[in-house]
Amino acid sequence: MMKVEIYTDGAARGNPEGPGGFGCVLRYVDRTGKLYEKEISAGYEKTTNNRMELMAAIAALEALEKPCEVDLFSDSQYLVKAFNEHWIDGWLKADFRRGKKNEVKNIDLWTRLLQAAKPHRITWNWVKGHDGHTLNERCDHLATSAADGDNLLKDEGLKEEAEDA
Repeated sequence: MMKVEIYTDGAARGNPEGPGGFGCVLRYVDRTGKLYEKEISAGYEKTTNNRMELMAAIAALEALEKPCEVDLFSDSQYLVKAFNEHWIDGWLKADFRRGKKNEVKNIDLWTRLLQAAKPHRITWNWVKGHDGHTLNERCDHLATSAADGDNLLKDEGLKEEAEDA
């Protein structure tokens, strides 16, 4: 299996009422030792920070063309703890509910992320944000630049109520 490092970040301006974006960097070293790097980013008219954190991971995993061994790095505890602390397993058993009435937020993206992750072996790693980690800072720049850019997309899955302000 090919080994890939993925770094991700999401951002929202005026969370949850403003524009947002995500950025990710995918890195792969081939057998000859040559480093390949790919950057992906996109901006949205109105979204939340958590949705953009999820979208960064989704976009990166969907960009992989074959099953890979992935080290994914994110400064989002929301994302990393969902897998490392097995929140996602509980959510799946409870049909994405927490208790009798509370639905897990961002089900559309969690479902998409699970599908994107399925072919890969992923290690979910948390990194402290805004702490000088070069690739995390690069992803932050990609995410904020996308949020501040033109041609913003519509986040079709965003619910009208404040999801994770």
